[in-house]
Amino acid sequence: MDTNFDWIAEYYQWIKKNLSARRLKNGWTEIGTPFMDRHNDGLVIYAKRDGDSITLSDDGYIINDLIADGVSLRGPKRAAFLNGLLFSYGVENQDNEMVMRTTPKNYAVSMHMFIQAMLAVNDMFMLNNATIKTIFLDDVANYFDQQGLIYTPNFLAKGSTGLEFNFNFQIAGRTSEILINSFNSINRGNLAAFLFDWQDIRDERQKRSRKKVKGLAIINDEKEVDRKYLDALIAKGTDYILFSERLKPENLQKLTAA
Repeated sequence: MDTNFDWIAEYYQWIKKNLSARRLKNGWTEIGTPFMDRHNDGLVIYAKRDGDSITLSDDGYIINDLIADGVSLRGPKRAAFLNGLLFSYGVENQDNEMVMRTTPKNYAVSMHMFIQAMLAVNDMFMLNNATIKTIFLDDVANYFDQQGLIYTPNFLAKGSTGLEFNFNFQIAGRTSEILINSFNSINRGNLAAFLFDWQDIRDERQKRSRKKVKGLAIINDEKEVDRKYLDALIAKGTDYILFSERLKPENLQKLTAA
């Protein structure tokens, strides 16, 4: 049993140990985080304080990196999808630069949401067999639609720490609900973030909704998925569906909320 293990403290200590801050000559501060992008590089955030106002920026890295990799963001559907996703985290798109404005009082929560937004946008796209860039989140939503599921996208919920977490989808039943995140690729950084979100949300959400709460990861497995990540999900009380196996009866059952 692990009843004496402090899940929250251990996670905070890992974050603190792997964070760095460097003041730049232009007045901005460069903050290095342990959360990985799709290239397995740590996400970097730039912060600047001006009186009672703080600006957070990715300096255009996330969106421009997708464009450099051949992803097209043109067209009303893709632009609306991207801007809607950013809006759900309180982030603006300013000429492909992700920007959030906050205050010293709300800085910690805003930083948390900004990191979630960077991870979400970084993981939006997949390369299919026809070498066309598609939105993986859209593929997951289409999968739900084909199964006739009723779901809520960009579901926001507050955890026991007081932080708010954005899950890609929620499926609600009368006595249970499922909180779902999709992963175009899975790595130590986004897995750790998801498991922390899940563990902070689970008990608090069950108290608030008086429903059994399940966690589920839907994973793009066009590239082989490391077994240790799947084992980690199961070990922490969540489940997963590999997208190539999404039509298997046992996986469809995982999407059923009573």
